Amino acid sequence: MAIVIDGKALAAKVKDEVRHEVLTLPRRPGLAVVLVGEDPASQVYVRGKESDCAQCGIESFGYRLPADTPEEELLALVRRLNEDQRVDGILVQLPLPAPLNEKVVIDTISPDKDVDCFHPFNVGQLHIGQARFAPCTPAGVMEMLRAYDIPVRGKRCVVLGRSNIVGKPMAVLLTQADGTVTTCHSRTEDLAEITRQADILVSAIGRAHFITADMVKEGAVVIDVAMNRNESGKLCGDVEYDEVFPKASYITPVPGGVGPMTRAILMRNILTAARSHLE
Repeated sequence: MAIVIDGKALAAKVKDEVRHEVLTLPRRPGLAVVLVGEDPASQVYVRGKESDCAQCGIESFGYRLPADTPEEELLALVRRLNEDQRVDGILVQLPLPAPLNEKVVIDTISPDKDVDCFHPFNVGQLHIGQARFAPCTPAGVMEMLRAYDIPVRGKRCVVLGRSNIVGKPMAVLLTQADGTVTTCHSRTEDLAEITRQADILVSAIGRAHFITADMVKEGAVVIDVAMNRNESGKLCGDVEYDEVFPKASYITPVPGGVGPMTRAILMRNILTAARSHLE
């Protein structure tokens, strides 16, 4: 019978720590959030991040742009924010409407304000173990493992998904924690055979009902990163939760697991950026 990893409670603790640290700074940290278009999911995410900032004593600067904003206008805004001393972190909400080029926009953000850790410089720093920030979702997963005293060293870790945002950096952080890591994806053969070997299984593929009990080793730690909707429109992850729960040693729920931690780590990254700007 699994122990449920309570992401909400842990995120509240992290944000409380950030709030107390913010009070020691000579000025409030600032996050600029840029939303292009009116995607409903993106609007929800942005409101959540702005609420988190308010809880942590971080000032948020919101920029709402129409979906047909020319790319050069968006890039000009990012460049102004790079120079704005009130702003410690810049977050351009993804996905961007076509034909805006996400790579060009991300590359324009100053690396020292890239609190999502998407800029190529910060990605490179992460890979050589010298990251100033870690990507929020993978770092949130590592924080959860630490908080529940779940060892990574020497363990067989399997990551499902190879995205630049979650899968790849997740594998890097687990490797740096001395885990033995296998990354799986849509072309992986005999997938269930591999997942059944995992002491720590992290799923981030975005397919509801994908991970069933027969794919999970007895006593495995199961981390469900995905945020899907099932046939009834209810939020769910990749894992068949009720099926896997009796077999796992630890498991994250969806919602209430990794999601809150992702947002909490963003707050911590903003604090880290502010400290570096105040040195």
